[in-house]
Amino acid sequence: MRVLQTCLLATIWALISPGAISSEASGNKPMQGVPPSRDSQVTMQNYRDYPASRWAFRNAGAPLNVVMIPRQGEIVSLQGPTTPQLVQFKATGPEGNQIEFDAAFAASYADGVGVVQGSRLLHERYFGDFSAHAQHIWFSMSKSLASAVFGLLVAADKVDLQASPADYIPELLGSGFERVTIQQVLDHATSIDFHETYTNPDSDFFRYYAPALNMGWLPGSADIQPQAAEIYGVHDFLGRFIKADPKRSPGDNFDYNSSNADVLGWLIARISGLPFQDYVQQNIWAKLGAEHDAYIAVDRAYVPAVTGGMNSTLRDALRFGIMIKDRGVFNGQQVIPASWIDKTLQVSEQLKTNMRNNNKYQADPWQAYHNMWWILDADAGEYCAVGIHGQVIYINRKADTVMAWFSSQPGASSANNPDFRLKLDAARQLAASLIN
Repeated sequence: MRVLQTCLLATIWALISPGAISSEASGNKPMQGVPPSRDSQVTMQNYRDYPASRWAFRNAGAPLNVVMIPRQGEIVSLQGPTTPQLVQFKATGPEGNQIEFDAAFAASYADGVGVVQGSRLLHERYFGDFSAHAQHIWFSMSKSLASAVFGLLVAADKVDLQASPADYIPELLGSGFERVTIQQVLDHATSIDFHETYTNPDSDFFRYYAPALNMGWLPGSADIQPQAAEIYGVHDFLGRFIKADPKRSPGDNFDYNSSNADVLGWLIARISGLPFQDYVQQNIWAKLGAEHDAYIAVDRAYVPAVTGGMNSTLRDALRFGIMIKDRGVFNGQQVIPASWIDKTLQVSEQLKTNMRNNNKYQADPWQAYHNMWWILDADAGEYCAVGIHGQVIYINRKADTVMAWFSSQPGASSANNPDFRLKLDAARQLAASLIN
């Protein structure tokens, strides 16, 4: 099976490279006609390739397998939009040019953007076929959601952040996660010998991790049965393939790696005794007055893809951001302990040094990465949840402001990505203008 997979990967590499323009969908708006024309068809193979992604990211339950996270209770209305003139706010672009707020987002593959100050919706805008009632995939913003709900277990003294995840999950004994602390997992400082790579078709990432996660395409991978596969779901990969990097020590570097969030989700399910999606539904989604159900993509074993599978509407993402901005309080209820929310902004010099020493992000404005959030300015309470292809929940406590935007950027990574930076810079400038 491994030999077959490797040979197939070698022959299809040009087709599956993330961020590449799909050869089938590049010339047409996706999913045109009934049934859709062959050259506009969205598939598991091309769903992350622009422009197929423009349809797939708001219909992720089509190419991916998902489980539901139902809304509950009365809807908590977001009053507004109250300040439509924000569309005319002029941001300064990277070359000193002036560009209106909505135009900046429209020019950088945004699908939707919303701005909240306090609890009031100041502005929202949807692009293309996206709308207020459509869910959109969060990708790695999901990591920040997992971190938030994990705080309940920390506050209840059910988990020790200085313990090894293997203390709670014996299946991780002997893996690269045995020697690390849970806090290092939260900070992507685990120094494991596994790297997310989009350039090596023979890597463990492409051969085993992405197919097991069920968010990457590999011929025949969906037909593999658990009895015939050493690596079926992501948890198999965590325990059996990931080893420690002997050249590095945990805690002395920032090495962003999705598998850390998979470990966090496993800890949440193992310690709470509930499937991840149920724990999130009961402890967060049911308490946000959400307008719509959410859903989350699942791996090949139908276990939630905690690292990047969450889907919601834009306004419901804003509700989550409001709760985080307000130190875990939403609609008068303490949803997540304030002490846990505050810890995200308690950034050590080691975390700052780890970010500075990561060559990939040296041209970007991040101060640190902590508790699965990207920190811009800890003193101002300015930080973000970030997902590939341009998904962001932006929080600025000093401005009492939350913004959220979904995108279908052709380039996956945020690092040195001009489409990502244009939106982030416009958001930061708008937030600064809202400070009283």
